Formats: sequence, structure tokens, C-alpha cells
Amino acid sequence: LKWTPTDTSFNDRFNKYLDVSFFQHKIHWFSIINSSIMTLFLVGLVLAILMRTLRKDYARYSKESDVDDIEGDLSDEYGWKQIHGDVFRPPSHLMLFCSLVGTGYHVFIVLIVVICSTIIGELYTQRGSLLSAIIFSYAAISPVNGFVGGSMYARFGGKLWIKQMLLGTFLLPAVICSTAFLINFIAVYYTATRAIPFTSMLAITAICFFVILPLSLVGTVLGRNLSGQASYPCRINAVPRPIPEKKLYMEPLVIILLGGILPFGSIFIEV
Repeated sequence: LKWTPTDTSFNDRFNKYLDVSFFQHKIHWFSIINSSIMTLFLVGLVLAILMRTLRKDYARYSKESDVDDIEGDLSDEYGWKQIHGDVFRPPSHLMLFCSLVGTGYHVFIVLIVVICSTIIGELYTQRGSLLSAIIFSYAAISPVNGFVGGSMYARFGGKLWIKQMLLGTFLLPAVICSTAFLINFIAVYYTATRAIPFTSMLAITAICFFVILPLSLVGTVLGRNLSGQASYPCRINAVPRPIPEKKLYMEPLVIILLGGILPFGSIFIEV
């Protein structure tokens, strides 16, 4: 270890690390082009499959346009018409589904707000400012979660809207806070310097109960009253259509694994 004298005062020694030019990096053009090509390839592949399927269905429908109404009603449905009466059927886990959809809208808007605030206000130059902005934005935009989840739950005919509101409100904060608190307790046990103070943990808990919960309640009430009426474009079948046996490559686990290959490739190249 070799010490060198300096004329810079102690309070100004970290200014160069807070300089905006210090955080500017070279743009990874290869990764951006690779991700764009993969995205265009996936979009084109999906569009080609959909257009081919719809073109076949429309061709068959046009051939039967001359058939009278009685024969048309007695004919078997095929293509996308087989499921048009089951599309708007309530899912098996309605409360969890609506809560996840509302949480997804909530997180998406929070990410957009935080990214725009970071670009405009340079939050990354100050320690802890980005985390504070995320917490503040999540708490302030909580009515979106209640509005989306509550309105969807009401349109599907759900009756336990208070439980749905509580589940949608505390679904994501409970997972994140429980994980963070567990890690923090381990850090406190080992007397780590980066451990979060107990008062900060109480403050986050108070924000969840006294800020996020009331705002979610307001959003849920507004969602149920403003857009809680079901207006489906088609009639729902009284008896659900039986689902045929799926092939091996159509199983959810296989689809998840295959669908994550290209995103993983893009992220791997970027990292």
C-alpha cells in the first residue's frame, strides 16, 4: 500500500464519482442491434402464423356464406369460433388473476415514471435517491392497482372485492418486504454495516398500511363504479367446451423454457 499526498479536501474527494460524465458509457450497438433483430424475428414469426391461420378460416367462412341460416346454425364450428363462447369465462382463480393483472399495471407505470425521472433528474448520481423514488412512485400510483384489479374482478362477477383489494395491495409488497427483511435480519445478526435500521423497516411497513392501502381502496371503489359493468361482445356458453389433450411441446413447462431462450440470449450478450 502506497500513500500519495493530495491537495483535495476530504469533503471534495468523492466529487469525481458524482460527475455525470463518469457514468457515461459506450453504447453497445451490437447488443442493441441483436436484440432488435430478435424482436423483429419473433414479431414476424407470430404474425405469419396468425395470418396463415386466419386466412384459412376466412377462406372457409367465405365458401359457406351462401349457406342459409338454418344450415349455418346446424354446422359445426371450427377455428377461432370454437372458443369465442369461452373467452370471457371467469378463470378458476379469479381473485389471484385480477390481483396479478392489477399489480402488473401498477409495476409497469412505476417503471415508466422512475425511468423518465432518472433520465430527467439524474437520480443515479445521489446515493439512495433511486430507491426512494421507486418507493414514492409505487405508493403514489397505488390507485392504478386497485382500479384495474377491482374493475376486472367486478366485470367477472366477483363478490369478495375487499379480499381481492387486500390481496392486490399486499401481494408484491409482502413478497419483496419479507425477502428484504429476512436478508436484513441476517445482516444484523452478522453486524454488517449495510444493514437497514429497524426504524426504516417500520417506516416502510407504515407506508404500506397507511398510504398504499387507502389509495388502493380508493382505486378499487372507483374501478367497480366506473368500469365494473360487463359488456362482452359475445355470449358466454353455459357449458365449458372440453379442452383436448395437448401434445408434449404444448405443455406449459416446455413453452416457458422455449420462450425464454431468445430473451436469455439477448440479456446474456448484453451482460
